[in-house]
Order: sequence, then structure tokens, then C-alpha cells
Amino acid sequence: MVFSTESPLYSIEVERKGGENLMYVNYLGAPFTPSIAESSDVMSYAVDSLIDNPNVSRIIFVQQRNYNYPFKQVALLSEIAQLYNYLIKQEKVLSPEKLELVANVAVAHAEISYVVSLLKQDPVAAYLELKRRIGAHKEEISSGAIGESVSRLHNYVRFLERIMGLLQKTKLISEFSEIIDTYGVGDREIYQKIFRPDILPNFTFTRLVAQLPDNSELVDQYEIEIDNEKIIVTILKKPDDSKHLYHIMPPEYSLNEEQHMLINLARGVMLEHQPKAEEFTDSEKVRSVFFNIARDLISELAESKGIPLSYRELIKLSRVLVRQTIGFGLIEVLLMDDKLQDIYLNAPIAQNPIFIRHAVYDECVTNILPSYEDADSWAAKLRMQSGRPLDEANPVLDTDLSFGNVRARIAAIQKPLSPQGVAYALRRHRDSPWTLPLFIENKMINSFTAGLLSFMIDGSRTLLIAGTRSSGKTSFLSSLMLEIMPRFRTIVVEDTLELPVDSLRKIGYNIQRMKVRSALLEATTEVEASEGIRTSLRLGDSALIIGEVRSKEAKALYEAMRIGALANVVAGTIHGASPYGVFDRVVNDLEVPATSFKATDLVLVANPVKTPDGLHSMKRVVQLTEVRKHWTEDPMKEKGFVDLLKYNVEKDEIEPTEDLINGDSEIIKSIAGNVKGWAGNWDAVYDNIILRGKIKQELVDVSRKLKMPNLMEAKFNAFSSDAFHRISDEITQEVGLPISERVFPEWKNWLLQKTKKKQLSG
Repeated sequence: MVFSTESPLYSIEVERKGGENLMYVNYLGAPFTPSIAESSDVMSYAVDSLIDNPNVSRIIFVQQRNYNYPFKQVALLSEIAQLYNYLIKQEKVLSPEKLELVANVAVAHAEISYVVSLLKQDPVAAYLELKRRIGAHKEEISSGAIGESVSRLHNYVRFLERIMGLLQKTKLISEFSEIIDTYGVGDREIYQKIFRPDILPNFTFTRLVAQLPDNSELVDQYEIEIDNEKIIVTILKKPDDSKHLYHIMPPEYSLNEEQHMLINLARGVMLEHQPKAEEFTDSEKVRSVFFNIARDLISELAESKGIPLSYRELIKLSRVLVRQTIGFGLIEVLLMDDKLQDIYLNAPIAQNPIFIRHAVYDECVTNILPSYEDADSWAAKLRMQSGRPLDEANPVLDTDLSFGNVRARIAAIQKPLSPQGVAYALRRHRDSPWTLPLFIENKMINSFTAGLLSFMIDGSRTLLIAGTRSSGKTSFLSSLMLEIMPRFRTIVVEDTLELPVDSLRKIGYNIQRMKVRSALLEATTEVEASEGIRTSLRLGDSALIIGEVRSKEAKALYEAMRIGALANVVAGTIHGASPYGVFDRVVNDLEVPATSFKATDLVLVANPVKTPDGLHSMKRVVQLTEVRKHWTEDPMKEKGFVDLLKYNVEKDEIEPTEDLINGDSEIIKSIAGNVKGWAGNWDAVYDNIILRGKIKQELVDVSRKLKMPNLMEAKFNAFSSDAFHRISDEITQEVGLPISERVFPEWKNWLLQKTKKKQLSG
């Protein structure tokens, strides 16, 4: 509900949304900020409104900022409203007929009128006043000064005690019964502990619980940068709650009244010029154009209203305006925290806080409560940006979101799949691609594994990365893409854009992206995934990367694997918890002939490993298995799977198996057979694998020692790989083999020179 400046002051509108009755009270133009805690008049008006509207779940006072009182707080006032209604209409406590039975009508009417009116304005004061008057009347009785009227006064005291007993049973009084006597009549400090509204700008319906909970322990605080200012993220732990609380105060909620007014005025103009669906094909361009419009518009409005704005404030307000019009509101604010991995908005969306998965603190609940209005707006924008439907006939939408350096995958569901309305799950991608050194640092792999995988990628093998949900499959595939030499062309086929193609292109990779139809959609203008894969084979000699093998496109993938065998890398991700699980899914679920599965050279399995308490999990590569070619029907029964690496749970580390150590790997022998000096020379091959791992480990060690984390990032990793190949080639030309005792020292010298330059430059 949005009131205009022409709407009557204090007017009320009740709307039903998502199973809730919401009451909006217009305070636009009021000379004060509405507060139930601070103002007896505001509390009284709220109680009166609840008498007329007893089924209200939330109250929102509408001003330049909206003040939302949630259900638990409204329920306390509703109980007071019900008691007031009961006393006046059913008990008729102010009727002469009732009062003449208990005391002097005039005196009793004055006393009870005062207490009942106080009940709406200040229930604690009403309780204390009743208690005081009952005590005074009892003293009067015990003094014996009232003569024959003592029995009527006894009746009157019992009458007041009954009213006080009813008031005492309300939660507002009973929950503070132990300390209530320490407050005086008119002291409203007690309400500050109870009535704390979620304060939200008038240009968004998403609520924010600003106050930190009283009974929580501070665990951590850190800063993130939003709109050129530092925003504090606070991590709290509440007793008896396994989840942490993630508390944030976005820039939208720290604006002053004049800035709120500017945003509201500018938003009205901006909404009249929303971008069309075809314009959303280039979201970065749309954002840039609308940012410029927002900046000019706010500048003009500020000047016309005589509101001084610094350049920094102008930029901040412009970014807020873009975020709250064509953007995704507070979802974008959360995505700016690079420590967040997943964001969940559950249905019914306005009745649940946003949940997140944090890189350090795992599952957390946030202080953000989304609204139906914003959720529906986001759904419309996702439909426009993706060109894909989200309706009852197509209740699932998989797409991506990007702004600035932030990339995320979004899954949206709605009715009938989600019976209580739209819901979202977002997976935040890392700002820059993952690398093998970064995975060594995070202990997902060790240096030997990194060296072995680098060797396999250089050997142009076919590889499936398997794992459960949230196991890191896509991130790991990204890191392996960096092991493809930039001079080789790479084609990436995805239905949802998750792989870091743009980032790789910026650091010099020869890469082409293809976006295909989601397996969940029956018909769109997008090309079917299988056709996209077949098309890739007609685009020239290229490595082929498949975002995820989901459906019948698996047949086309295996066609690509067979054509690309011994020529180019073919790699993708697939759901599966083991090599045989991958075989079963490919053959039985995706209907690929069993013998075609032999085109798979390697299956890498990444899965979360839980701690003994069950509260934490770590992402680990747990298995690397080669698929041999001698079997005919079942690779498990016919020993077609040979593990090269296996996770040791006691050491929390993946280790080479005896087969690998003893050189019993047909894949490695096949790679070596095509390289002069390696055929039949297992020691030289193993030396090269160790060498590659040493280089990855050295990047990690030097990065830690010099406190230069960029050494593990994608750009420097690409430089390092290029230097390794160049130095290896020079040593091979000289001595016939890229032996590690010659390559590694020269590479270290190259690293030393590069790090010195980096240190000198800043």
C-alpha cells in the first residue's frame, strides 16, 4: 500500500497478502516520527485500529521511512485491544447500572474512565494505577472511616481487582511482572524493550530488523564495501540456535529524511521508464544508462529542493536508486559479500527471513525479511533478462544474474511446484575464477593432485567432475579451464551461465561461450543442448567444456568425446557420488550406450566431508578414477574402474594409490606414449607430475609468506603456467626432457623477479 501526499493523515488501509492481513497507517506529512514505544497517542491509535480490525498480523506506519511492527508485537497490542473491547462492550464497566452496584457512581466512573483510557495509551501505567487505587481503597476500608459504605467499597475493590487480574494475564504485563513495579506512570522506557519496528525505506517493501538481539553473543565483525562506503557485517550467536545470525545495515537504511524524499521522487520518474525486455539482453549496458539517468535526475531534484549533496552522496543515492528500480534490491547487497556462497528465500516469502550459507559460519539466518512485492518484481525481471518463462505451466526458472564483478546463478520456483508462492535459491560465484593453488590453500586438494590434473589436462583427456549438490563441481571445472593453455581455443556450452568465461577472456584466453536451452524447458527460442554440443564440433579445433550434463544431451557429449579423443580436452560436471554412480546415471538415466561410456578417461569425485559433530562440512576431492577400455558390460564387475587417487579420512587428504605409484595407469601411459622421451620412462613422467605440483605449492607458499594473495588468483596462475611451459620447452630443447631439477629453479627465479616487481609497484 502506497499513500500519496493527498491521502488523509492517519487514514488506514488493510490489505491481505500471502495469508496475512497488513494494516497500513498513513503518517505522511505528520510533524513527528510515529513510534508506539515513544508516543502514547500513537499507541492509542494503534489499539483503536486493532479494535476495528482484530485480524491484523502486521502494522506498517507509512512515512518517508516505513515502520513495520511484526506479528509478535502486534499480538501484544491486539490482546490489549480485545481486553478494552471486552471491558467496554461486554462487561460494560462504565455503565451506571454496573457502577451503582459497587460504589459511588460519579467517583467510580471517573476512576474507571481514567484507567480504561490509560489502557490504550499506556497499559503498564493502567496496571500500576489500578494497583495504586486498590491499595488506597483497602487502606480506606481498614481505617474504618467510611461507615456503612464499607460493603459497597469491598465490592468496588473486588471489581477493580477483577479488571487488574484480566490485565495481569495479558502477555504485555505478565512478561514484565517481576520488574514492572520499578516503572512509574508515564515512564515509557519499558516499551523500548518491546516495540521495535523494522524500519524500511518507503521505496522498498523488504524489511530489515535493525536492532541486534539482546540475548546474543558477538562472534565476528567485518567490513564490505557497498556504494563506496564501508558497511559492517556482524555475526552473532543466539543461545540454543545452531545457526548464526548474519546482521547487515545496507546503505538504503542509513539515509536521512531529505535523501529518502529525493529517492522517492526520483523513483516515481524512473518507474515510468523501465527498460524493455529486449534491452535486458545487455544488463551491464542497461545499468550504466540508468545509473547516468538516476545521477542526473537526483542532482536536478536536489537542486530544485535546495538540498545540498556531495558528489559521494550523489553517487551513493544513484546506486541505491538503480538497485531499487531495475535491480534486485537487498539481494544485490548480500551478493556483494564475497564470503556468501548461497542465498535462500523460502515461501511464503514475506513470512521467512533470508537464509544464507557463509564460507566461514555455514548456515546463517539474516536480519532481512523479503516482501511479496519485491519477490514478484524480481520474478518479472528474471523473465525479461533470461527470456525464459516462469508461470504455472513452467514453474521452474534457472538463470544467472550479474552486475559489476558479481555473478550468481538463480533458481526460482513458483506455483504449483511451490504451493505458497515464489521462492529463490542463489549460488554466488567467486568474483574471479577458482585456481588449483586456491584449492590447495583451502585443502580441497593437495599439490600432488594439482600436478596430476595439470598433467591430464595438458594430455587432452576427457574428464567428468562428479559430486553431490554444493560439492564445488563447477568451481573445480573453472580451475581446470585455467590449465588449458590460453593459445588453444575453448568452447563452453552452458544452459545457465556459471563458468567464468568473461574473466578468462580478459586474461587472454581464446574462448567462445554458447548458451543452450535448459533441460527443464520443453520449448523456447534457445537451441537445444545436444544441438549446441554438436554445433561446437563444427566450430573448429577446440577444447570443449560442458557446464553440466543434465539430460539427453549426454549422447551428443559422448559423440564429442569420441571425436575429440586424443586431440582436445573434453570436460564437464555431472551429479553423482562415485564413478559407478556416474556410469549408472549416464547409461541408465541418460540412455548413453554402455560401451560409449568408455570415451570417459577420468571421473573425479568431489563431495562435502562432514565433521564428527555434524555441524560443519569441508569440500574435498575424494577420488580420481580412470576408466579402462577392456570391459564390455559393467566396468565395476569387470574391473574397468581403477582409482588413481583416494581420500584418506584420517589424514584429511587425498593420496595416490598403489596403482598410480607403481605406474599402472593406462591413461598416463597413453599420454606419455605421444611425448618424445616419456614413452616407457615412468620416472620421467612421474617427475613431471611432481614438478607441476611443486610449482602450484610454491605459489601457495610464497603467497602466504609475502602476503600477496593475488599470486594464487587466475591472472597470475595463467602467467605462471605460461612461464612453466616456456621454461620446460627451453630445457627440453637443451637436454631432451623437462626434468624438474632444471625447470623448477628457473621457474622459481622467474617467480622471484615477478614478485619483486609487484612489491615495488605497490
